[in-house]
Amino acid sequence: MSQFLPEALQSVLPNVIQLLYLLATGFFIVGIKRLGSPATARSGNQLASFGMLIGVVVTLFDREILSFELIIAGVVIGALIGIIAAKKVQMTAMPEMVAIFNGFGGGASALVAWGEFARVDPTTIAPDGLVTTGLSIVIGSITFTGSFIAFGKLKGFINGGRIALPGQNIINLVLTALALGLVGWFTVDPAYQTVFWSLFGLSLLIGVLTVLPIGGADMPVVISLLNSYSGIAASMAGFVLGNNLLIISGALVGAAGLILTNVMCKAMNRTLLNVLFGAFGGGEEGPGDTGDSDKTVQKTYADDVAIQCSYANKVVIVPGYGLAVAQAQHVLKEVANLLEEKGVEVAYGIHPVAGRMPGHMNVLLAEADVPYDQLYDMEEINPQLKSTDVVLIIGANDVVNPAAKTSPGSPIYGMPILNVDEAKRTIVFKRSLNPGYAGIDNDLFYSDTNQMFFGDAKKSLQELSKAIKDLD
Repeated sequence: MSQFLPEALQSVLPNVIQLLYLLATGFFIVGIKRLGSPATARSGNQLASFGMLIGVVVTLFDREILSFELIIAGVVIGALIGIIAAKKVQMTAMPEMVAIFNGFGGGASALVAWGEFARVDPTTIAPDGLVTTGLSIVIGSITFTGSFIAFGKLKGFINGGRIALPGQNIINLVLTALALGLVGWFTVDPAYQTVFWSLFGLSLLIGVLTVLPIGGADMPVVISLLNSYSGIAASMAGFVLGNNLLIISGALVGAAGLILTNVMCKAMNRTLLNVLFGAFGGGEEGPGDTGDSDKTVQKTYADDVAIQCSYANKVVIVPGYGLAVAQAQHVLKEVANLLEEKGVEVAYGIHPVAGRMPGHMNVLLAEADVPYDQLYDMEEINPQLKSTDVVLIIGANDVVNPAAKTSPGSPIYGMPILNVDEAKRTIVFKRSLNPGYAGIDNDLFYSDTNQMFFGDAKKSLQELSKAIKDLD
């Protein structure tokens, strides 16, 4: 495309391109920074998108061999898919959507590396170019298949528990070492096509075998890690193409994903190795388990909850995955509005790993137009709980289990939790007494200050809304 420009402009074009890449990078950095707050996330996303637009347009001038027919077709098809997805996909399905995005990002990086490798004589590629090509294939392919396994677990057509072969961890480590060995072989002898295709196939298999054994409830960590992988794969593809913008933007995504993964692991008091290779997690709530039969719980109903909440000074709402499953966020907002009309202060306490992806609850509540200033993270809400009259726990489980503080032998001991047990009253909305992903009973259920409101979260909240209105 640059050949259509005047000769004077062509001489300075390389420098202008690099400056525009730098400008686009600035938009990426500012955009990522603004994603740190719900109040600025929309503008942050727009800034980053504008930076990407600059990058795409500039790249068209930077590359001499282009097929604009295919580019235009790709833009049109991609835009249509994006518009349809934005209109049709529910907020409750955002974890699955993010998993797919990660997978396509990794797959695209692998295909870019493959395409560049196929375009030229492999024996003319420098060793560092061959190494980055191999790593882009490995990381991109692992991300692709791993993300689609995560999608299947979140969607439910793949068992959400651990699916592992005997000695699965050893198998994964051996296969990973073999893949790295093939990268070395590929670097030494790139003309041997069998090595290239073996590397491609093995990497796809590793992605499946790495994510398949991980319990579905660990998906927040897995999704953030795969997001990091997709960024690293893109950065490797940038080295393959010699594109500085792709290198930098991929590195930003990779670093952000790793930081978020670390935050999520700390929120569960676990290491990343424990998530990837441990035997922890995978349970889902079902109607059959009733918890510890030797203990008793206090049941409650909509009328009683309505009275307690309506005459409270402060009510804190703790959302969990059950809220997303029931798609009850709009009814919950209606209940909160009714309480606020009665002069009750309402706040929301968000645990970092509530839901099935990082920020899942924030996204869910944003769809229901819950004000940003009512959302508090764990560190902010915990000091307020001692002065809270009622805590409504909607579908959350392990993130409010006092065993994390009081039972050294518990699998979740040491995990930071929302200290709801310090409130005057807790009310748990749940279908049954079934344990959460940790597979342990929740001591909160049997507390003298706790009541259980059994049933589907959406139906229970609808009953609560009607009961509050009937008090007038």
